[in-house]
Amino acid sequence: MIAIHLDGAFLTTRACMRAMIAAGKGGSVIYMGSVHSHEASPLKAPYVAAKHGLLGLAKVVAKEGAKDKIRANVICPGFVRTPLVDKQIPEQAKELGISEADVIKNVMLKDTVDGEFTTVQDVAQTAIFLASFGSNALTGQSIIVSHGWCMQ
Repeated sequence: MIAIHLDGAFLTTRACMRAMIAAGKGGSVIYMGSVHSHEASPLKAPYVAAKHGLLGLAKVVAKEGAKDKIRANVICPGFVRTPLVDKQIPEQAKELGISEADVIKNVMLKDTVDGEFTTVQDVAQTAIFLASFGSNALTGQSIIVSHGWCMQ
């Protein structure tokens, strides 16, 4: 989990920043975090640790990249109904001894304001916003897209 989510992000960032600096035009580094970048959940220790690490990485990149007009931010979605999440539903139902419907309603979406999954479109719109933001006024931040699950 750490190698995929954190080491991979670090190595990709290093390569991208070198190219951005050489081009001299700056740019935007956008990491895919999670609500679990801010919140812990049972049964997710490796994932939560990796996603917390992305916040620190983004902050360092924001500070180090500022002189070269490189911004870094993290998108932190709530549960998005993907094949990975679909796979977790029966696993959590078995582990917690509850129905799959209860996993969705009372575990995954219980803290949202509307009981809805975050959509891929929600995440994409946030990425477009961050990528098109033209200054360092918005850097080193995390944007939580979670239907209110996690509020700061």
